[in-house]
Amino acid sequence: MTERLYLFDTTLRDGQQTQGVQFSTAEKRQIAAALDALGVDYIEGGWPGANPTDSEFFAGRAPTRAVMTAFGMTKRVGRSAENDDVLAAVLDAGTPAVCLVGKTHVFHVKTALGCTLEENVEAIRASVAHCVAKGREALFDAEHFFDGYWADPSYALACLKAALGAGARWVVLCDTNGGTLPAEVGRVVGEVIAAGVPGDRLGIHCHDDTGNAVANSLAAVDAGCRQIQGTLNGLGERCGNANLTTIIPTLLLKEPYAGRFETGVGREALAGMVKLSRQLDDILNRVPLRSAPYVGASAFAHKAGLHASAILKDPSTYEHVDPAVVGNERVIPMSNQAGQSNLRARLKAAGIEVDPKDARLGRILEVVKAREDQGYAYDGAQASFELVARAELGLLPEFFEVKRYRVTVERRKNKYNQMVSLSEAVVVVKIGERKMLSVSESMDETGTDRGPVNALAKALGKDLGPYQAVIDDMKLVDFKVRITQGGTEAVTRVIIDSEDSRGRRWSTVGVSANLVDASFEALLDAITWKLIRDVGRPAGAAS
Repeated sequence: MTERLYLFDTTLRDGQQTQGVQFSTAEKRQIAAALDALGVDYIEGGWPGANPTDSEFFAGRAPTRAVMTAFGMTKRVGRSAENDDVLAAVLDAGTPAVCLVGKTHVFHVKTALGCTLEENVEAIRASVAHCVAKGREALFDAEHFFDGYWADPSYALACLKAALGAGARWVVLCDTNGGTLPAEVGRVVGEVIAAGVPGDRLGIHCHDDTGNAVANSLAAVDAGCRQIQGTLNGLGERCGNANLTTIIPTLLLKEPYAGRFETGVGREALAGMVKLSRQLDDILNRVPLRSAPYVGASAFAHKAGLHASAILKDPSTYEHVDPAVVGNERVIPMSNQAGQSNLRARLKAAGIEVDPKDARLGRILEVVKAREDQGYAYDGAQASFELVARAELGLLPEFFEVKRYRVTVERRKNKYNQMVSLSEAVVVVKIGERKMLSVSESMDETGTDRGPVNALAKALGKDLGPYQAVIDDMKLVDFKVRITQGGTEAVTRVIIDSEDSRGRRWSTVGVSANLVDASFEALLDAITWKLIRDVGRPAGAAS
């Protein structure tokens, strides 16, 4: 018989404390809808009254299956719960659940609050009781609990029991400073349960300052906690929070959790985990972490020839789960370390079947190794590798021909007498017998210059005739530049990551002594790869 394990997402509050992250109201609503579709049990929307964005979010929130939760703090000492304006703002949000943070560490009570230990316990009790009396499901976040437990276990437990006695549905143990290790988390949780706090009323909230937030969360579950709090992609202050994008697949796919527990996330939703992770990164304009467990672009990448050979025989030799169950895919990178196993596996993944005895396979490896000597890097640009292989195999279609392009950069004063830069690009392409000239500039809708490569990309994708709808469906999501070789022989390597509406993401590389030339080469590869996938053959080609 399985036990219910509850997932509490704090992306919209803790995630917003990430340096450089600031959600708009519209973005918070978009993320909330995605979390609700995923199947989490609770969504913590923010702190109403703390800032206009959070207040606006709660005022216009859409109904959710998940329990929408407003966050706040326990009442201030010297005021009744009924007359505390901060507590009132949290209740006025009208959410079915309220999560209140309070002190459980003697040091913090005396130093930060400046009140007696008894006054703090009464503030916890009265605040929770007031929320319950208003018909809300109450949660108590026991701030600095593990540090507080080490300092004075009886007092930390007294704070928990005050909240429980007042009617709190959950008391949540917070590793606020993120310094506790898994063995200690398990020990303390076990002692808390032994002291009379039921495990099915107990939650865990971990920060990742030692890189152990996921392990700590699982250790707490092993010891009896039945609620896990965390954020998508591990967003959070300092080093982040427990990463639900890692925890959820682990709970659903790994024993003993998969057989012992039930969550609100089903297998179908799990298959959208990569898409959800990247959706959040897109909203935040952040580059996805390639090495992220389960959802990273490199999570199932096998570069070593020995590994690739084994993967061809049985993927389980070097994969702990099937990448498809989380919406990811296997990658067999090509590099100058690659052998025949990598090459055949990569071609098969691209839908290209070649006889193992075909002499052209050796030629492809020679070309890859020669080009990497020139500065190319194909282990991080699989789409460009595929085009190299197709060219050697005679399978590379020519959808269009670039006849010429030009980019100019002008430095001038604008109408405000400020010096600004403006780039303009002209691209001439030939499709069949038709030539098309496109012009674009680098200024965006806000009046900000985005540089010559931006102007070139816009011009190239502006008019490709019969292929325009396909190109409109792709966007550039990352642009990386590296100078290789050094000195007077230095060349520039550009790697571009592209994405389309299907969630496909591919990388292309260009190399030249000129940054614009290298960028243009990578852009051409990106467009060609997309056309091969969505069009197949050039317009007008024989069937």
